[in-house]
Amino acid sequence: MTTTALSSEVESTPPAPSHPSSLRNRFLPTDPTPAWIAWLGAVLVAAFAGALRFVGFGQPERIYFDETYYAKDAYGLLGYGYEHETVEEPVDADSLLQSGETAIFTGGGDFIVHPPVGKWMIALGDRLWALLPFGESMTPEAWRFAAVLAGIASVLILVRVATRMTRSVLLGCTAGVILALDGLHFTLSRVAMLDIFLTLWVLAGFACLVIDRDRTRERLARLAEAGADMAAVGWLGMRWWRLAAGLCFGLAVGTKWSALFFVAAFGLLTVAWDYGARSSVGQKTPALRWLGFDAIPAFVQTVVVGAFVYLASWSGWLFTRGGYNRDFADGTAPDFLPGFLAAPLEALMSLWNYHTRIMGFHDDLSSDHTYISQPWEWIIMRMPVMFHYNGEAVGCPGGDCVTSIVSIGTPVVWWLSIIALTVLVGWWVTFRDWRAGAVLLGVAAGWLPWFAFPDRPMFLFYALPMLPFLVLAIVLMLGLVMGAGEESPRFSPYLRALGGIVFGVVMLLIIAHFAYLYPVLAAYPLDKEVWDERLWFRVWIYGRDALT
Repeated sequence: MTTTALSSEVESTPPAPSHPSSLRNRFLPTDPTPAWIAWLGAVLVAAFAGALRFVGFGQPERIYFDETYYAKDAYGLLGYGYEHETVEEPVDADSLLQSGETAIFTGGGDFIVHPPVGKWMIALGDRLWALLPFGESMTPEAWRFAAVLAGIASVLILVRVATRMTRSVLLGCTAGVILALDGLHFTLSRVAMLDIFLTLWVLAGFACLVIDRDRTRERLARLAEAGADMAAVGWLGMRWWRLAAGLCFGLAVGTKWSALFFVAAFGLLTVAWDYGARSSVGQKTPALRWLGFDAIPAFVQTVVVGAFVYLASWSGWLFTRGGYNRDFADGTAPDFLPGFLAAPLEALMSLWNYHTRIMGFHDDLSSDHTYISQPWEWIIMRMPVMFHYNGEAVGCPGGDCVTSIVSIGTPVVWWLSIIALTVLVGWWVTFRDWRAGAVLLGVAAGWLPWFAFPDRPMFLFYALPMLPFLVLAIVLMLGLVMGAGEESPRFSPYLRALGGIVFGVVMLLIIAHFAYLYPVLAAYPLDKEVWDERLWFRVWIYGRDALT
């Protein structure tokens, strides 16, 4: 089975409430069978992504780009429970190894501008790497290990969510392969920065909501088959997958505050799905039941649970005394409060003040960085970021070489996504298909809010969390081009053949373009002239300096 579900849901008409079998068919399209094939495909694609990311991920053998903040913060969390001030630059891998874990720190708590979850994950990755027979703490591989695992996990999750949305193993695996072969995802899966962890938790939260959507419709279908009065259906039971989504969203916000855009968008999406489900089963006035049984619990399960998870992510700062601003509110609690209540209250007041300072930093942030870009430039890959460059590398037969890590998305993927988004807009306007709407909302949440901050310094890697939704857009478009499967009455062998050609051409272009860019993404030694050929535009090399 490949694309049957893509056409069957949008072509079916709402069933009468008295036809439970029709309700099940509409709510729950047939899953790919056997189920183990879908899981095997997901694991194989994830293994492919892992092989790409593990090869040479210790290069360069030093801290580079924003690792200078996040890797050191991670070791501060391990040693103290909070981010700690570090020694002055330069700090490379050798000096970290020789000095020991605590010798790189000086002074006290450091002012940080992002919450701690991503840095805790980097720290956990270091500890996991050190447990391996060949692993050692505080090496480039150690502080990048968690990013690699997060990249692999995000590919696996995308395969599963795409398979669930399309009911197609082929399209699900295609989504994973495309994500694995995107240069932006590749480079950010091999550097100790926060964006890959943000992407992982946002995508995981979305996947949980998609599963919750299916589970809810399964419950409604079972009630219909049992002869229940569907017009009076109320409580549908505990929504564990939506609770899991709240956990993921809390971790996402605990990585970067920009996850709040996704929390707001997907919170509205899940309750819109519930309202649509209640309307479809014949509830004439579903608003009150939806509000009491769906919307309010959804707010608790996503927003409230997420808030508690976010607060818990600051435990290292809250339960120690040396963190930046930790003692701000000491002695300010009302005298009538006992100590066991005054101390937590003062800690929370200090944390609130800390957050106001972080917000003030972001509001006043300015920079003249060479690779700053505006949101409209992201999707056309106009301004990638040079993470690393060494013009005196060795390794070529002819002598000195160039090595670089240019964090750029595979242009074919991003340029094709522009077409795919256009197709999905038309598809959603015409058929109101839930998949098109969900994907468009995911892209909007990861992209449009940034247009509201034109004066803020922004970079291409801010776009990574919306990449999985761009990939889903491409996959859904390919599914539409390929048409219905052989079991569908609308199957056309000619359309399937044409769609197969388009599918093959698209995948070959993506594979070829990633292979072409791979040396400049992975610090592979290249002759300078060959390196220049890989980067088609001067702005890809010199950033804004090329425009002056």
